[in-house]
Amino acid sequence: MFVFKTIISFLKDKGYRQLLLTTFLIISCGSVMYHYLEGWSWVDAIYFSFVTLTTVGFGDFAPQTDEGKIFTIFYITMGVGIILSFINAIYEHYQNQRENKS
Repeated sequence: MFVFKTIISFLKDKGYRQLLLTTFLIISCGSVMYHYLEGWSWVDAIYFSFVTLTTVGFGDFAPQTDEGKIFTIFYITMGVGIILSFINAIYEHYQNQRENKS
């Protein structure tokens, strides 16, 4: 129940909602670009976008076209900071909720 309350309080905060929207947009933008540049399915494009920006990088997909490679350079440069900020915001919010509960 605590996790559910934490998520609800996270979504009520305007700053967090904007960060969530920005994160959603960066993943969506990457997915659309990979779908069209590389010809990947939507699931593969979303998967690659998420794995790339979270720096997991399993290596099962990689851009094959020059356009896809160039896009990936800019996508990583812009997106990693946004994703890490989002993950950090979730962690800090959870910690604050946990401290306030005690």
